[in-house]
Amino acid sequence: MAELNQAPANSAGSNRKKHSTRADLTAMVDLAFLLVTFFMLTTTLSKPRSMDMTMPDDGPDRMSLRASQTVTLCLGKDDQLVFYRGEVDKPIDAPSVVGYDREGLRRTLLTTAAKIKQETGKDMIVVIKPSEKSLYHNLVNTIDELNITRTNRYAVVDISPQDIDLLKAKNLF
Repeated sequence: MAELNQAPANSAGSNRKKHSTRADLTAMVDLAFLLVTFFMLTTTLSKPRSMDMTMPDDGPDRMSLRASQTVTLCLGKDDQLVFYRGEVDKPIDAPSVVGYDREGLRRTLLTTAAKIKQETGKDMIVVIKPSEKSLYHNLVNTIDELNITRTNRYAVVDISPQDIDLLKAKNLF
């Protein structure tokens, strides 16, 4: 048992009886452990959140995209990507290399979305093409940046040989 003993203050020449103060703390320790166990079992921990992603069905009725609305992101090595607007053979904006940070991809997405909205009056469509040299977290960072910039229309597709050649030209493959 746990005890709290207190020695007499003046034991020399005192006629009064000194009683020791004694408190049994066993029940208090048991209660503390019961409370800790109760709150650990009844507390709801933060639940993992996931993002809903809708993918189109494969089939003969594939949707054609307007080149003026389409932005392509070719994910390469070294945490960089090639960004161009339009088609790979005849891009509207010249292909450029950007990183995944706030000043790179986020700024590029925001300025391009505003430019497309001003020119066409429609929303931007982003096509993400990860290469075999890109890392998985690069794809996750790209989708995160699309969510931050509120870009709702995007698709993840296989990379084409022309896009691989573009990555090689930019030294990202």
